Amino acid sequence: MSFRSRMKSIPLQVIPKANWAGQRPTYQDAQPALITAALRRAEDRPSGNWYVFGASTDVRANRPFGTRVGGLDIVAWRDQQRRVHVGPAACPHLGADLATGKVECGGLICPWHGLRLEGGRREFGWKPLPAYDDGVLVWVRLDRVGGEAPLDAPVIPARPSGPRLAAVTRLDGVCEPSDIIANRLDPWHGAWFHPYSFTQLEVLSAPAVDADEDADRFLVAVTFRMGRLGVPVIAEFTAPEPRTIVMRIVDGEGTGSVVETHATPMGPGRDGRPRTAVIEAVVAQSDRTGFHHSLRVAPLITPFMRLAATRLWRDDLAYAERLYALRDNTSG
Repeated sequence: MSFRSRMKSIPLQVIPKANWAGQRPTYQDAQPALITAALRRAEDRPSGNWYVFGASTDVRANRPFGTRVGGLDIVAWRDQQRRVHVGPAACPHLGADLATGKVECGGLICPWHGLRLEGGRREFGWKPLPAYDDGVLVWVRLDRVGGEAPLDAPVIPARPSGPRLAAVTRLDGVCEPSDIIANRLDPWHGAWFHPYSFTQLEVLSAPAVDADEDADRFLVAVTFRMGRLGVPVIAEFTAPEPRTIVMRIVDGEGTGSVVETHATPMGPGRDGRPRTAVIEAVVAQSDRTGFHHSLRVAPLITPFMRLAATRLWRDDLAYAERLYALRDNTSG
C-alpha cells in the first residue's frame, strides 16, 4: 500500500519508537541562501498595507478591543450591524485610552469626558482607519506604516469553504516580522525542534534560489503526533504576502485545512527593540462523518487547538528571537 493510500485509509497510525539523535541531519538541506531567497520573494509581494490585528471573535459589540500595530495604538469595536470599526486609540480631546471606553448603540464613548465616536465619521481630528473582517481574522490598513500602494482588501489565502473548525492563537516576541516568516520558511527544523508534534518529516521539494512564482512553495511529508499515534499528511508552505505563511494540507486527513501564520509588527518596546505579534489561525476541515459531529462541540475542541499552537510557537518564537538577536548583535 502506498504512502498516500495509507494516509486516506488509516488516518491514525502507531508511531514506531525512534531515537531523536538518530534522525537524519537536515542542516545540509536547510541552506541559508535558499531560505533567505524565499524570504526576499515573500517581502516583494504586495500587502496593500493590511495588517492582521486579532481574531474576528476578539472584536465585539459590547466592549472595545485595543492593541498596537506598527507603533500605533488602535481600538476596534462592532456597531449594531456587527460591522467592524477601527481607529486610533487616543481620544482626540485629551488623549484618553479609548480601549477602556464603552460601546453603546454602535458608538464608542470615551471614559474621560463622554466624547462619542462613530466608526464612519471624523471627530475633532480623529479619523477611522480602513478595516476588514474576513470571518476568522480582523485586519487594519495603515498606509503610513506600510508605505505601499493601498489595496481595497487584504490578501487572504483560500480557506475551507464548508463546515470547519477555526482557532486563533497569539503570542508576542522580541523580533521582526521577517524573523517569523524565516522560521516558517525552514520546514527542515520541524522534527528536530518540535519532536513532540512532528515526526517522519521529509521535505519533498523546495524552491530554488531563483524560483519563479509558480514553483515558489515547499512540499513536505510529515506525521503529526498525538502521543504514540500520528496522522501522516502532505502539506505545502507558501507566502502569499510579506507577513503571511500558509501551510495547507494537500493530501491526507483534513485535505484543504490551513494554518495561517501572520507576523504583525507592533513597534518598539521600551528597550527600543522591535516587538512582533504572531497571530496564527488554524482552519480545519474533514470529509469524515466524525468531523461533522465535532462541530457541535467546537467550543470544547478549539481551546485544545490553541493550546497546541501555543506550545509550538513558544519554541518557534525562541527561534525567531534568536535570529533577530544575532542580526542585532552583528549590526551593532
